[in-house]
Amino acid sequence: MDRRKFVSGLTFATALAGLAPGNAAAEGKRVALVIGNGAYRNVPRLLNPPNDAGDIAAALQRLGFAVHLMTNAGFDEMRRGLIAFGREAAGVDMASVYFAGHGMEINGENWLIPIDAELKRDTDAANEAISMQSVMLQVSDTRSLGLVILDACRNNPFAAKMNRSIATRAGPRAGLGRIEPVGNVLVAYAARDGTTALDGDGRNSPFAAALLRNIETPGVEVTFMFRNVRDDVMEATGNEQQPFVYGSLSRKAIYLAGEPSNGVEAAASTTALAPGSSPPPPSRLPAAAAIDPALVGTWEIMVPSGHEQSRWIWQIMANGTYRFRAEPPRAARAHEGTIMAANGRWSLHAIRGLSGYNDGGAYEVHDTLAMITGRLGTGAWKRSAE
Repeated sequence: MDRRKFVSGLTFATALAGLAPGNAAAEGKRVALVIGNGAYRNVPRLLNPPNDAGDIAAALQRLGFAVHLMTNAGFDEMRRGLIAFGREAAGVDMASVYFAGHGMEINGENWLIPIDAELKRDTDAANEAISMQSVMLQVSDTRSLGLVILDACRNNPFAAKMNRSIATRAGPRAGLGRIEPVGNVLVAYAARDGTTALDGDGRNSPFAAALLRNIETPGVEVTFMFRNVRDDVMEATGNEQQPFVYGSLSRKAIYLAGEPSNGVEAAASTTALAPGSSPPPPSRLPAAAAIDPALVGTWEIMVPSGHEQSRWIWQIMANGTYRFRAEPPRAARAHEGTIMAANGRWSLHAIRGLSGYNDGGAYEVHDTLAMITGRLGTGAWKRSAE
């Protein structure tokens, strides 16, 4: 389905259509509420949240979620949407809320801000904003995972003009406050409590861009997926923004984009090699799933490395394994592992030399060039003469 048609076609009526009692109890069902607020009426607009929300909604739909998308929502629309979503989410396997826009902590409680909020006083929040506690409650009655993702830690102009109702009260702080979810609920902040996140200069915020690069990577457990998002955001922002995840799940592994292929989970118990050391022969590695024949072969890309360029070489085998090395070796650690590639999406898992490392993204192959997105080597790969 075309993403633009999907985004424009989602309406509140669509979301309500599946709210018949017992309809949500089907095993394996996934539902999501996605909100992107940018057109604030009483403070300057945010450019990216509607884009972020539309792109995340499309990604969640590809992951099998029944998605309700709201953009530039006022208080009444957000309140009604959250109530309807909570009814839909009861008893499902997974339920997720994604919010991009303004959020803030006031007197120890976190709030998501609708576009029509004025918030002239701290006590106005209860009547003009959506409590974070109420959002967590809507995803708490699931079989496997309740997930709340907040790109709502931006530098908030409401706080600067807000009057405190009692002089001794703590004023609004930067970002959102720390929380302690219970049960099988995870809450992911774009920036850890007490800090602010960037809106970004491109189509998406740094957090949303990193989430989009990682959320559809198969074989990566959800908590590890957010670790990859954290690293991507910190790299993109020069360590100025650190995403943070709150909550404690059971030992059961949870996957948003499918379980690992054969042998992928073995990487958790391997030991990383020292930089520059040679990994074992690829014949000792477990095979991954079938791989697109167009990617089989040796590829290379030149990447910046300090004041010079380094050459990164990828050898991708038809049995679903790969080997990587860099020249000079200090530019990146040699490693190898398993790789999956099909229908324009790829993912890999390091087995030797870079223990536990996961990456993934999109690809397009054009004869001797491959256009790749991902953390290791985004850009145009060319077929190597080796």
